[in-house]
Amino acid sequence: MERLQLEVQNLQAQLQLRPPATKDLSLVALVPKWGGTDKAVPLKEFFDTIESTARIGNWSNEDMVRIATLKLTDVARTFYNGSLELQNQSITWTAFKAALHDRFRDVRTDQYHFTQLQMARQKQGESPQDFADRCRSLAQKTVPRVEDPVTQRIYYEQAERMLLASFTSGLLNTVGRQVRYALPKTMDEALKIAITVNQAEIQERRNEAFYVDEARGSATADRTTRGTRYTGIARNASQHAGPSRTQGQDSKGHYRSAGSGNERKCYECGGAGHLARECPTRQNRRNPLHASC
Repeated sequence: MERLQLEVQNLQAQLQLRPPATKDLSLVALVPKWGGTDKAVPLKEFFDTIESTARIGNWSNEDMVRIATLKLTDVARTFYNGSLELQNQSITWTAFKAALHDRFRDVRTDQYHFTQLQMARQKQGESPQDFADRCRSLAQKTVPRVEDPVTQRIYYEQAERMLLASFTSGLLNTVGRQVRYALPKTMDEALKIAITVNQAEIQERRNEAFYVDEARGSATADRTTRGTRYTGIARNASQHAGPSRTQGQDSKGHYRSAGSGNERKCYECGGAGHLARECPTRQNRRNPLHASC
């Protein structure tokens, strides 16, 4: 008995000698801001984040109140500035949470959230993961809060089934069809199929764009090559063709006579009024006897 008492005393002495845990306020960056709007995370999630971070960073209740106050924005900040109760330096963490819960509790019925969950549809440009997160947020709002853990678990299971049905029916295009064809039994399975098909579609579009660009580049190169070849052929033909005839020259290079009557000039004898084929000088050369006569 005495030996056991000595061991207990030794343990107590060691605990007293152990240095106190260090408070780590750098973890404040892990706590998101909260504005109290529809786009903000649920208030319960905001408080859960603060409490879980406080356990890691060894924060006190007073620290949690101060950090939560620093993270309030928008409507929540306006409410805090107008509430003397929240600004009281002696307010406890429990009272701080209760005041915010009472102000920002969701007054809409579970039926309203259930209808919103059923009508949820994937938006253009929204990824399957983002759509799943949005459906899950709506599904959580349909779960009633009860004290009995068994009943609460039943509510959660019912919300999970509604979540799966709304997610699969709300997916668009090929991703939605593939997920519905697969008949997934869990939300994780449905999300995995949706992400896989979506990534395959993205890769297919990239491949198509690559092949289209490559085909366009080849066509442009072919047109450029054909144009260059045609230009070379035309240049060679013009070089071998020799000097071109000017207007008014015949096949021998003689200038054709222009005009009519007395304006015509013979290129044989240089006389005017006749053409070279009618020139008497040419005829005399061809028929000497006629010339002598």
